[in-house]
Amino acid sequence: MKANAKFKSSVFSLLFSDPEVLRELYSAIKGVELPEGIPIVINTLEDALFMDQVNDISFEIGGRLVVLAEHQSTINPNMAIRLFMYTGRVYEKIAEGRAIYSKKQISIPQPEFYVLYNGADPFPDEAIFRLSSLFRSVEPLEAVEKPCFF
Repeated sequence: MKANAKFKSSVFSLLFSDPEVLRELYSAIKGVELPEGIPIVINTLEDALFMDQVNDISFEIGGRLVVLAEHQSTINPNMAIRLFMYTGRVYEKIAEGRAIYSKKQISIPQPEFYVLYNGADPFPDEAIFRLSSLFRSVEPLEAVEKPCFF
């Protein structure tokens, strides 16, 4: 019998809904020890406000870093654009009430992205999905040497 992906995602999100567990997850992924006192703020998107497009886990570490982690049982070559869209929505939450239209520059946390894959299809331990790899060719227009995003 095939497992329900929505149920597996809910269990994953529930498991990592505790800041201390997120500290352990991040420490394990990065191979670092986060100091005990560093604040971790969960800012995972909820489906009610974001048209059923939700991310599995999103959190800030020390107000300097936004981590988005997705749990996948299938390989999805579109993860880069999904994470890009989630990031914009998370930044909307973070910047809410701030003067994004003022002349003063605001500061936002740097993003990091992780997809944790547990599917049956073979896949390397590490892979990089780039948003720029999804861009359509601009030929015959003159190609931009470096894309504006990522």
